[in-house]
Amino acid sequence: MLKSKGKELEELEEFLKGFRDTDGRFKYRERIEKMIVNNIRYIVIDHHDLALFDQSIAYKLTNEPNNILGVLVEAVYQVLRIINPDYAEKIKDAISVRIGNYPIKTPIRNVDASMINRLVSVAGMVVRASEVKPYLTKLVYRCIKGHVGFIESNIKRCPECNEAVEIDSNKSVFNNMQFIRLQELPEDLPPGQLPHYSDVILTGELVDQARPGDRIILTGIVKVEQDFESRNGLFYRIRIDGNNIEFSLSTDSDLRASERALITKEDEKQIRRFASHPDAYERLIASMAPHVYGHNIVKEAILLMIVGAPQRELEDRTKMRGDINILLVGDPGIAKSELLKYAARVAPRGLYTSGRGSTAAGLTAAVIRDKSGMMMLEAGAVVLGDQGLVCIDEFDKLRPEDRSALHEVMEQQSCSVAKGGIVATLNARTSILAAANPLFGKYDPYRNITENVNLPIPLLTRFDLIFVMRDEPNKDYDSSIARHILGLYRRGSYEYEPILSIEMLSKYLAYTKRINPILSKEAEDKIYEYYLTMRNVDSEGIITVTPRQLEALIRLAAARARLLLKEVVDVSDTERAIYLFNSMLKTAGVDVNTGKVDIGVLHGMPQSERSKRQIFFDIFKKLGGVEEKAVERDALVNELVKSGRFSEEEANALIDKLNREGVIYETKPGYYKRT
Repeated sequence: MLKSKGKELEELEEFLKGFRDTDGRFKYRERIEKMIVNNIRYIVIDHHDLALFDQSIAYKLTNEPNNILGVLVEAVYQVLRIINPDYAEKIKDAISVRIGNYPIKTPIRNVDASMINRLVSVAGMVVRASEVKPYLTKLVYRCIKGHVGFIESNIKRCPECNEAVEIDSNKSVFNNMQFIRLQELPEDLPPGQLPHYSDVILTGELVDQARPGDRIILTGIVKVEQDFESRNGLFYRIRIDGNNIEFSLSTDSDLRASERALITKEDEKQIRRFASHPDAYERLIASMAPHVYGHNIVKEAILLMIVGAPQRELEDRTKMRGDINILLVGDPGIAKSELLKYAARVAPRGLYTSGRGSTAAGLTAAVIRDKSGMMMLEAGAVVLGDQGLVCIDEFDKLRPEDRSALHEVMEQQSCSVAKGGIVATLNARTSILAAANPLFGKYDPYRNITENVNLPIPLLTRFDLIFVMRDEPNKDYDSSIARHILGLYRRGSYEYEPILSIEMLSKYLAYTKRINPILSKEAEDKIYEYYLTMRNVDSEGIITVTPRQLEALIRLAAARARLLLKEVVDVSDTERAIYLFNSMLKTAGVDVNTGKVDIGVLHGMPQSERSKRQIFFDIFKKLGGVEEKAVERDALVNELVKSGRFSEEEANALIDKLNREGVIYETKPGYYKRT
């Protein structure tokens, strides 16, 4: 039989005053004392403690939360009144009780009409948040006839004389309120289903606790409200009145609410045992996307990108990013999309999107006006993928104005929004894995990468690694890949089972993020020597690496050490990072005109073309003279050929190119001037 309200109040007062934790301390008495010290108006009560004290009250809290929370608030007030009567009276109407560690977790898609007025706990991602506004909790009114009263709802007429009233805003009581939208986590979404969401109302100290992109566990009471679109008034929609917000989804002990990535003690032992194996690194690469044949270098780079390097923060709070960005440029049908989708599945936090169906607002953040008229901030892919991985397929199909929104994300790791009166900077600490198709259908080996892919130079330079994946005929390789694909279709399974299943690989990669390796002196010297060697290449001032690539090498080396659960980055890690970087340079960093490595290829103009242009302008200036006369085309071509750096065809091609670019212009047929 359930207890009366008076009996419950006495018992809950006794619980707050007398409950001891495992260390023998009065847990809630100390928390109530801290309310006074910290000038706060709420207390968090652990559901586990309440259940230990009295199972019937814990049961009633689930089914009649409004009643029990009201009694708990009264009990806190009574205890607080004993400790500090003045403070108790001051916050009497504002005291709130939050319930922590509520054990009954309910998926958002299962919150329905059967749970109305019940306490639930749901895990999800905040995708939208409104501005914070005050709302009226107790109204003080005054009419022209002198009637004064208190009421908990808004009125326009005096209930005594029906005269118009005015609100006394000085004596009325207001509280903060905010709307957020909580959506299912992408990894918990059933195949082929649209993500479900729930609107949540936060009040008091809960406002601004969760921002778009945050993954939270929300405890609250299920309510119903009139649907804005309901014409006959019969339709309602469910919302949740927030009671408590917890961020345990982002802690090391519980990386995700789903069981797939919940790392048990047994999993930890298995992960440690696997990492201690001599060929653990090769086994991890073999377990990555086993249905895709070959491309081991690319698979290795993607593994390092998912793991990433620890983010460093200097004393002045300057942050040095640890996330790695990778671009795959390749011929159609070479499994770029398959690698992206597998990476999004195996990453502890991964999102997949395609360039054709994405906009700047969808990738970063948008400000929208809700049905209630409030301006709300809605998070995009890179904000929702904070501290995770975002895979963008068909990267070249993004519109230029949408693609430019990623510049800040990839370098500064933030997303700034200034629209509709909302000015905010959201965290976007994410790795970008992008795939793009060549401009001419297939990759042209006789053109540099900037001529092969339709991407702006500033964005291209923000990728740590760029891999060119070409589909070249090779009898042995073609035979192996054909047998591999045919075998998958015939058997419906792998010929040899992957060493790590996708579930275990996901747990392994999630576990590695707990490791924060530091750079050893030997590893530092190795990167230092490589950097100076590459900078000192004596070939017409060609630059092979820049400080941006130096940082990329450090990130790759730290990620490899992390992947193998090492506390220190050693020489073997830096050597592998250098090998990956050289593999990139051999494909994407070679100037096709000279056959030499030149990082200028990625910056839009290799040194060979830059030096030729300089010769062109010197000769053009000489022929134009001090008066800057128009230069005849034939004379210009002859002088360029005499320099020994141009053939007649190259000279004519460069003149036409500069004319198209607007660097020179034709004053009359066959004569040119500088713009």
